[in-house]
Amino acid sequence: MSRSNVNLVFYADSYHPIQVGSIDGTDIVPHDNGVYRALLCSSAGLYDPFGDPKVIGDPYCTVFVGRLSHSTTEHTLRKAMSKYGRVKNLRLVRDIVTGASRGYAFVEYETEREMRRAYKDAHHTFIDDSEIIVDYNRQQLMPGWIPRRLGGGLGGRKESGQLRFGGRERPFRAPLQSIPFDDLKRLGIPPPPEGSYMSRFQVPSPPRRNRSSIDREESSHVRSSIDKEERSHRSSSLEREERYNTRSSRDKEERYGKSHSEEREERYRKGSPVDREDHHYERSSLDREKYNQKRSPAYREETLHKTDAEEYSHRSSRDREEGSYKRHRHNSGSDRHKKRRSTARDHSDC
Repeated sequence: MSRSNVNLVFYADSYHPIQVGSIDGTDIVPHDNGVYRALLCSSAGLYDPFGDPKVIGDPYCTVFVGRLSHSTTEHTLRKAMSKYGRVKNLRLVRDIVTGASRGYAFVEYETEREMRRAYKDAHHTFIDDSEIIVDYNRQQLMPGWIPRRLGGGLGGRKESGQLRFGGRERPFRAPLQSIPFDDLKRLGIPPPPEGSYMSRFQVPSPPRRNRSSIDREESSHVRSSIDKEERSHRSSSLEREERYNTRSSRDKEERYGKSHSEEREERYRKGSPVDREDHHYERSSLDREKYNQKRSPAYREETLHKTDAEEYSHRSSRDREEGSYKRHRHNSGSDRHKKRRSTARDHSDC
């Protein structure tokens, strides 16, 4: 072991019961009955991680939530975990007999990105005044996994004599000495699983989905089909727009042509040469009649008689006005003469 890995922690990629029971991953024999039982179940293949009918959903989109309060319900847990993404399924594990909560649950999200967000941000948060831990679904994603009821798992208490290490909550300490691979091979014990050394402040990444060639072909086929659908949709939309534009342009041209032709017809009807000739003939005939009437002797006599009568009436009105004006002046002068005479008589009497 190199000295650079002394201050680091070790995260295993697969489950090993003896290593989980060791504080630094260097143990080669089980140190308690729980570890021995887990080793027997692992070697005999007594546990099937995919045989549980209650386990549903995509394991790559599922997180494990532990250390829950026994008063936490599905509604409270769903409300708390919905902060990190869209919850698709939720299973709060309960006791078969009593129905009470066992203190852990499995939450499935719609996408793997939402699952990784909850895995990173929801760890060591509080739900109902209880600090929870969040981990990925090791039951289906970690090879060789053995549950706690069969002596495995990652939990344990020192008082019970079963101390477990591993996972993101209690990672393995960096071994102080090199792993004795020769002794393990001589005793017939499988070596500890491979893993990675990381800093204590780094967050271990959950396993990613392995994309095989079939998945790649399917994804490429799906992408090609989606691209074809998008292209067909775009082409259909463009064709619809072109048809609409052509129809609208045709309708506009037809409307404009009809209105223009109607206006031309109306103008032609109104301003036709026949109508113009008739109107000109009517006006010329009327002008001729008026001109002939003016030149006729009867029309001249009538006009002279009218002018004489108008002059006579005008003269009589003038004479009348002048006569009334003269009378008025004569009356005013006689009145003044009378007043003067009366004033002279009065003076003589005095």
